[in-house]
Amino acid sequence: MIGAQWGDEGKGKIVDWLASRADAVVRFQGGHNAGHTLVVGNQTYKLSLLPSGIVTGTLSIIGNGVVLDPWALQDEIAKLESQGVSITTENFALADNCSLILPLHRELDGLREAAAGAGKIGTTGRGIGPAYEDKVGRRAIRVCDLAHLDSLGPQLDRLCAHHDALRAGFGEQPVDRGALVASLREIAPFVLRYAQPVWKRLKKVRKAGARILFEGAQGVLLDVDHGTYPFVTSSNTVSGTAASGSGLGPAATGFVLGIVKAYTTRVGAGPFPTELEDAVGQKLGERGHEFGTVTGRKRRCGWFDAVLVRQSCAISGVTGIALTKLDVLDGFDSVKICTGYRLRGRILDYLPSHAGDQAQVEPIYEEVEGWHETTAGARSWADLPAQAIKYIQRVQELIETPVALVSTSPEREDTILVRDPFVD
Repeated sequence: MIGAQWGDEGKGKIVDWLASRADAVVRFQGGHNAGHTLVVGNQTYKLSLLPSGIVTGTLSIIGNGVVLDPWALQDEIAKLESQGVSITTENFALADNCSLILPLHRELDGLREAAAGAGKIGTTGRGIGPAYEDKVGRRAIRVCDLAHLDSLGPQLDRLCAHHDALRAGFGEQPVDRGALVASLREIAPFVLRYAQPVWKRLKKVRKAGARILFEGAQGVLLDVDHGTYPFVTSSNTVSGTAASGSGLGPAATGFVLGIVKAYTTRVGAGPFPTELEDAVGQKLGERGHEFGTVTGRKRRCGWFDAVLVRQSCAISGVTGIALTKLDVLDGFDSVKICTGYRLRGRILDYLPSHAGDQAQVEPIYEEVEGWHETTAGARSWADLPAQAIKYIQRVQELIETPVALVSTSPEREDTILVRDPFVD
């Protein structure tokens, strides 16, 4: 399961709905810059790092493709336990080869953004990017290293040689190695109780015929290769990453569900062809309660962009989409869908790779009749207004991908099932 836009597509509700029917849920990339809001009965849960299945007691696994802030994990577990969620070694496991996000990563993230001026890319400031840089640079400290802190010296030498030079450029003091090791020594017992080679556990789960849900964070348009670079996250968010980020092969992924919002939103800087900076955009934001789960930042809003979603579905091999927040479009006399772009006199059916071109494309709209009846709470096609059904049908035609689910409210059961991802 992946987001097919810029994140914030309503993945939390869908993954909760799917997790209630799965035997295991796996996070395979990203860090605690992700954000899912789950509404179960009268309880609301806000997750950033833990797989969404944890609130239902489903086996939840953080795979090796995730960069882990151990202190954020500790805080999130404590918050969920205060809400009555039981988290044990029976229902939660953490890959022992996960790279760690350290305080120095958060500090570097903040220093870079503060110095970037107009070149800011709008990171969450949580150290995700710098942690991935150290992972690729082969100087990361990993979960398994927490069991061998007395022999950490050579790794610290490599890590600090890199970061001390960067910090000096910002006028900062070198890394306090003693304080870093002390903080790791303090958090190590908590983290290590959950650590294990999760690929072995997943192999066993799969061999038993269990249903595994791979939970992506962010969205395809934030993928470091395929997104609106440089306004992207620091990991691959496409479905193919589920294999490398969990330790299971590509054959294990099966049905790829793309989560798609019935309109378009984005948090932070970067191109956004269908953005509406008018009363309509304001209305979409207010009705959709569009604020980031992690950052609290107001989301930019616009009409549905079929060009972007078609591109995301093709790149990520999406089998079917889950269309969310359809009810936010209730009451509009007409609704627009972007079907193409104009760029310096040319018509494009895709988003170009260059940031300058992305910023200059102009949307070509198709206008469809809206509906004034409510779609909120609908659980079957018969509950939907005729024009809402026509809108859904037009969306799936334009993105060349069928609709598998339609979500009509934050409640788990307010879902129309068209095609079951666990059966197909």
